[in-house]
Amino acid sequence: MASSPDVPTTMGALLIGAFFASLLSGIVILQALLYFATYRSDPRSIKLLVLGVWGLDTLHTAFIWAGMWGYLIGDYGDKNRIDHIPWSIALTVILTAIVTFFVHCFFAHRIFLLSKRNCLMVAPVLILALLRLVSASVSTWEMLHYHSYELFKIHAYWIFTLGLSLSSAVDVLITGLLFYLFQCSRPESGHINYLIDKLVLYTFETGTLTCVGTIVSMVCWVTMDYNLIFLGLHFVIGKFYANSLLVMYVFVTHRSQPAH
Repeated sequence: MASSPDVPTTMGALLIGAFFASLLSGIVILQALLYFATYRSDPRSIKLLVLGVWGLDTLHTAFIWAGMWGYLIGDYGDKNRIDHIPWSIALTVILTAIVTFFVHCFFAHRIFLLSKRNCLMVAPVLILALLRLVSASVSTWEMLHYHSYELFKIHAYWIFTLGLSLSSAVDVLITGLLFYLFQCSRPESGHINYLIDKLVLYTFETGTLTCVGTIVSMVCWVTMDYNLIFLGLHFVIGKFYANSLLVMYVFVTHRSQPAH
């Protein structure tokens, strides 16, 4: 960090990121409640997945605000503490990675089913998703070890950059594969074409949102040395993934199924 940190681009960036993350977390809660109220007959595995993502997202938000409390209340006015990484902020990185991994695995399963159990098509997605989780785990460990953004950027620059790059790569791969598989399953005519068009649209929108969010965070991390804008954006990334899962499964997949 700079010798005299700029508060608006450090604490200000984190505060704005925390507010937007909380807003998106509220949308996750709303979607989860609607899911459990509407689709009570769903398999237990899907219910556990939704519950797990909901729980991890809530914990992620709690850790964000625990860190912000330390910055804004516990260390109020102490600019020397801006470079300090609280344990709660460090843990938001691994929680984001875990939620991202669950979401990537969910979409990998979708690809597996749509491709008629083509393991070769799914394997790259799972391998890259696992590598992204490992890189985020190492990044979290480095944050907990150094407790300093300046030292973290010196010693863990490559691993954090790798994690964000892998996350973007998986998003692009999943979006491309789903788009291809949806097009291959399109009939010559009929109402099913409308449903496929809707699935393609939501796949593109959610994949683009998560990918762009990750890329912007990575660009800020790589090009901006003396602020925490990258981390404020990183707070929001996990919320994008949680919402993308619920939107794609709860409100698109279910509504695309024929009524019984």
